[in-house]
Amino acid sequence: MKTLMMIRPNKKVTCSMPAHDPRALKVTGLKQILMGLVIVVAAMVPYRTLATAPAVDNANGASNVMSISAVLNGTLTSTGGVPTQVYVYWGETNGETTFGNWGHTNDLGTNTVGSLSLEVTNLVPNQTYYYRFYATNQDGEAWANATTNFTTLTATGPATIDLKSCSTFAILAATTITTTGGGTIHGDVGLFPAGSQGIPPAQINGNIYNGGSIAQQAQLDLTAAYNDASPAHLPGGIDIGDGELGGRVLSPGVYQSAPGSYGITLVDLTLNGGPNDVWVFQMASTLTVGVGRKVILTGGAQAKNIFWQVGSSATLQTSSVFKGTIMAYASITMDASSTMEGRALAQNGAVTYNGDGGSLPSWPDAPIFTHISKMTTNSVTVIISTTTNLLLTLQTCSDLSLSNWTTIATNTPVTSPWTYTNIAASASTNRFYRAFITPY
Repeated sequence: MKTLMMIRPNKKVTCSMPAHDPRALKVTGLKQILMGLVIVVAAMVPYRTLATAPAVDNANGASNVMSISAVLNGTLTSTGGVPTQVYVYWGETNGETTFGNWGHTNDLGTNTVGSLSLEVTNLVPNQTYYYRFYATNQDGEAWANATTNFTTLTATGPATIDLKSCSTFAILAATTITTTGGGTIHGDVGLFPAGSQGIPPAQINGNIYNGGSIAQQAQLDLTAAYNDASPAHLPGGIDIGDGELGGRVLSPGVYQSAPGSYGITLVDLTLNGGPNDVWVFQMASTLTVGVGRKVILTGGAQAKNIFWQVGSSATLQTSSVFKGTIMAYASITMDASSTMEGRALAQNGAVTYNGDGGSLPSWPDAPIFTHISKMTTNSVTVIISTTTNLLLTLQTCSDLSLSNWTTIATNTPVTSPWTYTNIAASASTNRFYRAFITPY
């Protein structure tokens, strides 16, 4: 006869059996099996208690803050156990918790609980920036509790000279533009007032403006930039003595020639500095770069940050290699086999181009979508960070097919970011966007 025991919850039951009784072994073994089943079942149940929105903060603020870059730090403190998408919004103004009020957005992808970071570059020196992390998943969304700000370091040397619309011109003149041959010019070529523009169009990788409002505005902006680089607006230039720059290694700064002219004629000139450092050379009369002489950049220095304010005329002699933007009151001549990474901009005279090559000092960055939002059923607003004064083309497509992209807007923004609202977006289909700029 078997005995059936019923155990009531919360009741302690004691069953005594001799240690050698096989029934004791059977009970013990059964207990182990049951415990194992409990453990297995528990392991199969996902650990997720309540559906809660994620939580994120801007812990520890920005780090590695330099004149043109910084690392934005934060922490994803909670996800609720589900995949969570994280973004960081940042810019020169505090957008608070309004998406469209931020200048830039970066998608950090799907993240788990832990630290977050993003390095941002191409910042402006001595500028205050703001940022805020944002997280979203199937259970909700959340901004960091507060916006964090930081200020970039001041760059060595003066501030850069703002060329405005003439920044896209490799050659700009007031009377004539002539050539007896020479190589390809990468950049726009302009003449105002209209006159003799003698460089064949096939030799120009850019736009040609012979008179007209664009060339006129470029000349106006050149005059402003020339004045901004002058001793009247940028005083205290370093006087190195005899006006000969060859053989010197110069750090960033403003240099003014007491003799009134500058020459690089004996040996080469070296400019040593970082990628955001600026050089301005002021001379009341001429600039001469001798035969085969070079301007050499070291330490990350860039031609786009070098400006030559010339009181009369500039000459780049045979086989010379030049870096920087020449802003001459009168004329500029590039002799045979000379090359320039920069600009030849003449306010009141001619440009003679016989060199092997001329190109703008930097290629513009590709446009970046900083925000896309659906405002109404058939309305989508996009915000794009782009290079100003260059033609921007915005296209849309429903299926990413190469043959189905349609241009919906073209614009030459004078400020960045640029905002466009597509009021013809379909409410029932996917919509993709792409943008590109025409550099020359």
